[in-house]
Amino acid sequence: MNQEEFLQVSGLEKVPVYWDRRYTKNLDQLSKPIYTVKLEEDVEVILRDGTKTYVDVYHPAEIEKAPSLIAYSAYSKKMQRMRHGSLPGASNYFDHSLEAGDMEFFVSRGYTFIVPDGRGIGRSEGEYLGVYNPQEQEDVYDYIEWAATQCPWSTEKVALEGYSYFGIIQALAAALQPPHLVCIMPLSYTDDYYQHGYYGGVADTYMNMYWELCPSNNPVPWTTKMMSEEEMKKRIEEVQEDPDIAINTYFSKIFNVWPPKYHTFYLDYLLHPQEDDFWRPRSMKYKYDKINVPVYFKCGWAPTGRWSAPVFNAMNSPELKTYKRCGVMEGYNGMELPYRFMNEEMLRWYDYWMKGIDTGIIDEPPMKLNILGRGYRYEYEYPLARTCWKKLYLHTFGNLRWEPVVEGSLPPDSFTHRPPHITTEVESLTYRTDRLSRPTEFTGPIELHLWASIDATDANFIVKLWQITPGGTRMPVCRTGSLKASYPLDKEKSQIGRPVHDYTKRIPVAPGEIREYVIEINPIGMVFPAGSQIELEIKAMDNFLPQSGAWQAKMDHLGPIPSANTVNYKIYRDKDYPSYILMPYIPETPGELWLQPIVEDDIVIGGSGGGNTH
Repeated sequence: MNQEEFLQVSGLEKVPVYWDRRYTKNLDQLSKPIYTVKLEEDVEVILRDGTKTYVDVYHPAEIEKAPSLIAYSAYSKKMQRMRHGSLPGASNYFDHSLEAGDMEFFVSRGYTFIVPDGRGIGRSEGEYLGVYNPQEQEDVYDYIEWAATQCPWSTEKVALEGYSYFGIIQALAAALQPPHLVCIMPLSYTDDYYQHGYYGGVADTYMNMYWELCPSNNPVPWTTKMMSEEEMKKRIEEVQEDPDIAINTYFSKIFNVWPPKYHTFYLDYLLHPQEDDFWRPRSMKYKYDKINVPVYFKCGWAPTGRWSAPVFNAMNSPELKTYKRCGVMEGYNGMELPYRFMNEEMLRWYDYWMKGIDTGIIDEPPMKLNILGRGYRYEYEYPLARTCWKKLYLHTFGNLRWEPVVEGSLPPDSFTHRPPHITTEVESLTYRTDRLSRPTEFTGPIELHLWASIDATDANFIVKLWQITPGGTRMPVCRTGSLKASYPLDKEKSQIGRPVHDYTKRIPVAPGEIREYVIEINPIGMVFPAGSQIELEIKAMDNFLPQSGAWQAKMDHLGPIPSANTVNYKIYRDKDYPSYILMPYIPETPGELWLQPIVEDDIVIGGSGGGNTH
């Protein structure tokens, strides 16, 4: 089949780079774009407690009934239909909340598409209680059942759809087991919401952005539902005593408003610095046994944030017993919104479960990975059974080598963190390999075993992995791995490449004590070309501030909240204290695992869409 024949038979506008001719079938039966879109705006939906909310309904005008897709977030329904071309992150008009998906694509193919303004959002009544809160999860249940049982256009089949916020909420709502939910497809996902914001226990200003993304008319912190007014005021006072928090005027603005109405979700975030009952109801890792519908998890190899590890956790979970599959489909090229990269894969998924069309999607192996620098392939497990775990040791003179250090009692390397209220400089240590002699693949989880001492009772470790291209360009591989030193390692729960820490308690570090820290680094899947190098960077903070000197929105770019104290770090790397990165080396891959393009003369350039999400 050539490209012209494929487009004619399938009714699609492009040839998906992630489809395989061996598994894609019945293209002539795929839903075709033959309908026009009819919009019903501000349809009233009364939630179970009587709260009046509004949804926008996009329906195929030429048919009475259609299966429904619900795209839910607190990002505002009206803006989801704004169209000004696909915008990359570099555009000044890029808005990361434009993530409901491509409603025209699906409605023209015979799906009803529903986008709510949840309680407290837009014109909807009620209190907005923050991202993924338990009330919101129940509300999504109500929208599902409303769409299935109270709407004249319904076939009583409902699925959830969307990216990032729209994706994460799907599994949480599915765990409540709404009777008419047929399937879900989270296009971006996390199962540990504490680590989503406190990666490795290190606080981050990442959550700060939700203030501008969620247009709430009545924001209320969830903490007010957890404790009395007196208890909450006491908690606020305690958190403000943290030196790292006390130095920041942005935080002071949030704390000193009563009743708390300013930046309410980030207030919640700061009031719960350890994993507790605020975070657990938002974390799918405690609820996998509750999901009973088919699920397709999707993510990209994430240069920032903790996005791909949760997808693999879900695939490995013995509690998640329903049909499940995943795709790590994107690379680092930067996402464009409105999001369309997965339209064709979503159509195969929804057509199969919602319309009974055998698209071949459940015949594929359970994991489909875009190996950067090589292409798409299938896998059956994670980590890969054929992984050869290789230790890349830290050496003197900033070297990374596969051979361990043979000498002991070597003086350590060191750097000093100075807080950002006295300097803009960020000190770090870097370690780099020799140039690779041949293309080398690393696919799987990564962890850093770091022997270190600090001259304080606590400190932040921030680690990054870089590729130095043959031409000398420094490219991010994994820009995020972090750990707060006081959180203990849980050796019994830890697995190779996947360290687990207890984030419910802090155990102060003895200043000057040399101890081993095991730090998770984001999983990768890529081939390093011959002539490239691997570089490890270790620091105490990350400076995301724009170099232009502009003052706007510096909090959004602060990243990990740095220590307000000067802290000296000593990094040991010798025979007595062998610091190393555990790398998932893949020596070879059977040819049958690589995707076979569905179009014989298809030319794939890059094969990646984007992977930077929130």
